[in-house]
Amino acid sequence: MKDPDDILNWRRINARLTTSGQPDALQLADIQRLGVTHIVNTGPGHGEGALETEAETVARLGMVYIHIPVDFENPTDQNFEDFRSVLEANSDKLIHVHCIYNARVSAFFYRYAKTNNEVSDEQAFEIMESIWRPGSDWAEFIGDQKAENVPNQYAGEDY
Repeated sequence: MKDPDDILNWRRINARLTTSGQPDALQLADIQRLGVTHIVNTGPGHGEGALETEAETVARLGMVYIHIPVDFENPTDQNFEDFRSVLEANSDKLIHVHCIYNARVSAFFYRYAKTNNEVSDEQAFEIMESIWRPGSDWAEFIGDQKAENVPNQYAGEDY
């Protein structure tokens, strides 16, 4: 099966890792058909754009659901450590990581690339930049001191 490019900001990191914005229930089934066994949600899990029945939907599809809720206004080092721990504890699994727009996730993978050889800095930056350029708190989170005093800038769709 080919990658489901109808999911907002779908990106393939490598053979075992994919990312996107919020998939709906049918799109989660498409992701499962790719062989994905673990779904990681870094979005709030409720509110605008969220799939409030996601945990149940993922379980019904036979996948593992992991929720790491990241406050978009305040990403933390603990959020990143939780993210890293999930990836490393499941290094032999096919994992899909998403949030609402793939902004949080692309920043997490960019930071992850700086500490792990599974993803190159260049590839992670290209993916992130194709979605957005983090500013303010997110620039600090990814270690981009030059952008700490500028607002977030979005590519493509105006989220």
